[in-house]
Amino acid sequence: MAHIALYRTWRPQSFHDMVGQKHIVQTLQNALREGRFSHAYLFSGPRGTGKTTTAKILAKAVNCLNGPGIEPCNECDACVRITEGTVMDVVEIDAASNRGVDEIRDIRDKVKYAPTEVRQKVYIIDEVHMLTTEAFNALLKTLEEPPAHVMFILATTEPHRLPATIISRCQRFDFRRVSLEEQVERLRQVCADERIESDDDALAFIARLSDGGMRDALSLLDQIISFSGARVTYDDVLSITGGMASDQFERLVMAIQDRDVGAALRLIDTFMQEGKSADKCMESLIYYFRDLLMVKMVPGSQALTERILDVKRFAEVAQRFSADALIAMIDTLNYYQTEMKYSVQPQTLLEVALMKLCSQAGASSAPAGGSPTWERQDGVVGQLMNRIQRLEEQLAQLLKQGVAPAASGPVSGASSRPVPAPAVTKKIEKLDAYLQGRDDPAFRNVVQQWSQVLGRVKELKITVHAWLVDGEPVSVHDSNVLVGFKSAMHRETTEKPANKQLIEQALAEIYGQPYRLVTMMLRDWQAAADQAKPGDGPKEELQLIPEVEGTSGGVKEEWISEAIQLFGEDLVKIKED
Repeated sequence: MAHIALYRTWRPQSFHDMVGQKHIVQTLQNALREGRFSHAYLFSGPRGTGKTTTAKILAKAVNCLNGPGIEPCNECDACVRITEGTVMDVVEIDAASNRGVDEIRDIRDKVKYAPTEVRQKVYIIDEVHMLTTEAFNALLKTLEEPPAHVMFILATTEPHRLPATIISRCQRFDFRRVSLEEQVERLRQVCADERIESDDDALAFIARLSDGGMRDALSLLDQIISFSGARVTYDDVLSITGGMASDQFERLVMAIQDRDVGAALRLIDTFMQEGKSADKCMESLIYYFRDLLMVKMVPGSQALTERILDVKRFAEVAQRFSADALIAMIDTLNYYQTEMKYSVQPQTLLEVALMKLCSQAGASSAPAGGSPTWERQDGVVGQLMNRIQRLEEQLAQLLKQGVAPAASGPVSGASSRPVPAPAVTKKIEKLDAYLQGRDDPAFRNVVQQWSQVLGRVKELKITVHAWLVDGEPVSVHDSNVLVGFKSAMHRETTEKPANKQLIEQALAEIYGQPYRLVTMMLRDWQAAADQAKPGDGPKEELQLIPEVEGTSGGVKEEWISEAIQLFGEDLVKIKED
C-alpha cells in the first residue's frame, strides 16, 4: 500500500482528537448539545491550526445518523462517507481556484434545493479571502438568509481581506497557534504509534520550526523519518531543516562579544560550507538575540522563552550584554535582513552585519566598574573609532563657540544657524542662473532621458527609485541637475549621501558626463518661475532693509536664515553691498 503522509494519517476525525483550540471545541460542542448551531461560521487563523479539519468534523456532527451530538460517531454511513468526501450535500470549495462570480452564483442557485443524502447541506469554502468583490456580493444575500437546511463554513488565513458585511453575518472563531507543549506531545504520540524512537530535544526543535502549525510539524517529522529511519535525533533535524545548533550560535555571539571579526567570519563561512543559507542564518541570529533579550528582561518566564532548550545557559550568555546593546543589535540585523531581499550577494550583507555587531559590542560591553570608551580598544577598528570620537568632540566644541559648519556640497535642508552678519545691507540673488537654464539644450536632453535615469536607479537600488520618482528635473546649470520634489520627506531621503551618490552615478552613466544632483521643493520652483515670467513688470528682488540706526541685526539674520531654508544653501548667494 502506498505511503500516506503523516498529516493526513493523523488528521483528527473528532473534536476529542483536536490539538489545542479548546475554546473553539467547547463552544461548538455546547452549540451542538443545545441545537443552537448557526447558519454561517467564519474560521480564521494561521495555516495548519485546524480550520478545515474542524469544519469537516462539524459537518459530520450535524449529519451523524446517531446524532446530532457533541461528537460524530465516525461509524455510521454518513460519517464514513463525509470523511471520504463522497457526500454530494457536503461541498468543499477551494476559493483560490474558484474565485469568480459564476461559481458563487452556482452555489446560490443550488442552496434552495433540499439535501438528498444527509439532513444538512454544508458548504465549506476554504481560503475565502481569495473571492472577488463580485463573488462576495453574490454570496452576501444567500449568506445572510440561507434556507434552514444549509450551513456555510468559511475558512481563511487573512480575515482582514474579507468585507465587513460578510464577517458580520457569521459567527467568527479565531484559531490560535498550537502551543509548543501540545505539539511535542502529539509528535511523541505519533512516533510511538509509528514505532519510531525520538529525542525530546529533536521533537521540541521540530515544534519550534513549525511556528504553531500542527500540520507543518507533522510534515517535517515525516520528512525527517524518511531520512533517519527508525530514530529521530537532534542532529538529523538540524541536517534536514538547515537549522543551526544553539552552541554554534553561542560561539558566534562570543566572537561578537570579543570583537573577534575573524572568528565570526570563519563561523559564517563554515555555515555556508554546510549548505546553510545566508537569509536563514540572519533569521536564526535575530531569533537568538531575541531569546537573549527575553531571558534578560523577563527572567523565569518560560512562556515567553519556550524556544529555548537550556534557559540557564542562555542566561549566562545574556549577562555579557546590556539590554540596550541587544536591542541595538537586533535593530542592525533587522536592517540588513531587509536589505538582503534586494541583494544578489546575501552572504556579503550577513558578513557586513556581523562586522557592525562587533563594533557595537566593543562600544557597549565595557568591563565592570568602568564606562564604555573607545580608548580601551585596540586594533585598526579601535583606532578608527578613536579618531571619529575625537573629530566629533572637536566639532561639538566648535558649535558651542558659534562657528557654523561649512557645507561640502549641495545638501538639502542646510543648517539654519545664522552666519555672523556685518551691519550693511545684503541682497540675496535667487535662481537666475537656473531659470535661464530652462532654455539650455542640455536641459531638454536631461528631460528626454529622465525615464532612463529612473530605470537605472531602480536597477541599482529599488528603494532609492521609490524616493526619486517623486521628483522631476526642472533645470540644468553648470553640470548641476536641479530636481523639484513634491514631498519634503522624499527630497530629504534622496539627499542622503549614499542615495545621492548612487543617483549621480546613474546620471553619469545615462548622460555620458558627470552631473551633480541639486534639489528643491517643486512649489518653490514654480513660484520663482512664475515671478520671472516676462511682461509681469520688473522682477522683484529679495533684499533685506536695514533697521534704523541702533537696531540690532537680528532681523537681517532671520531673513537670511529663512531664505536659505526656503531655497537651499546652494541656490542662494549672499553679496556684500
